[in-house]
Amino acid sequence: MNDQDKASAAGRRVIEMERDALEALAQSIDGEFARVVALVNAIKGRLICAGVGKSGHVARKIAATLASTGTPAYFVHPTEASHGDLGMITPDDAVLALSKSGETRELGDLIAYCRRFATPLIAMTAGRDSVLARGADYHLFVPDAPEACGETRAPTTSTTLMMAMGDALAVALLEARGFTATDFRVYHPGGALGAALATVADLMHAGDAMPLIGEDAPMSDALLEMSAKGFGCVGVIRGDGTLAGIVTDGDLRRHMGEGLVSRPVAEVMTRDPQTIAPGALAADAMRRMTAGDRKILQLFALQPDGRPAGLLHIHDLLRAGVK
Repeated sequence: MNDQDKASAAGRRVIEMERDALEALAQSIDGEFARVVALVNAIKGRLICAGVGKSGHVARKIAATLASTGTPAYFVHPTEASHGDLGMITPDDAVLALSKSGETRELGDLIAYCRRFATPLIAMTAGRDSVLARGADYHLFVPDAPEACGETRAPTTSTTLMMAMGDALAVALLEARGFTATDFRVYHPGGALGAALATVADLMHAGDAMPLIGEDAPMSDALLEMSAKGFGCVGVIRGDGTLAGIVTDGDLRRHMGEGLVSRPVAEVMTRDPQTIAPGALAADAMRRMTAGDRKILQLFALQPDGRPAGLLHIHDLLRAGVK
């Protein structure tokens, strides 16, 4: 076996070992997991995640995932906790402590603090009879599976299991709280996630920025409104303020000829154009504008009563990074 084959075999072995361990973890989820979800869902404060070394890195990630999905959480390093950061933990909080063995010395003061002040302590450990397990009120046990690195026993499989258990906890809490994509965007306003979760209302042009004209107006007025607002279209509204149609650059080309400027807007407009709700995701608007052979450049966002709330141009979506 050459070096390339050896490397590939090692990679497959690691992934297969961790896959088998994850299957065992899935089978271990029971009523205790549900009790932990109920506890965290009910606390008034935050879930404090703690761990040392690689377990600490996983605890940081779990705290970040929880915080971004509607469960207030933050990471406290056990050593720093022993030197004053215990004061960050309030009676309304709960603590999630991670340690594969459950014998991590640095967790001792944190365990004692939780016992003294009756702060709920959740253990995530493979050591069922460990100091951490005995001191905790709740137990999220992970299988004591072999580490994937063989003799060195560096944390590999164990951290994968802890990470997966943290994700399971976050998603179960997300679903218990009815956390939605709109809620998620509050914590992810930037980057690709922020763009994907932006709403039409976040990007549309509203109020006086909208190009609007009455359906009895002549095309000369419509052309002036189109030129003034610069969106390549004008919305045509009825006497009650509801949207009757739209005139686009394409409509102008199709009706180009003598007498166009004197014709009523209602004779030129496209009736019942594509529209969208202001609360719809911007990504849905992009799909609607580009689906199939469509080449829609503008969408009016309508209020429930049919009145225009705003205008969305495809350039607004592109500038925001919506795909």
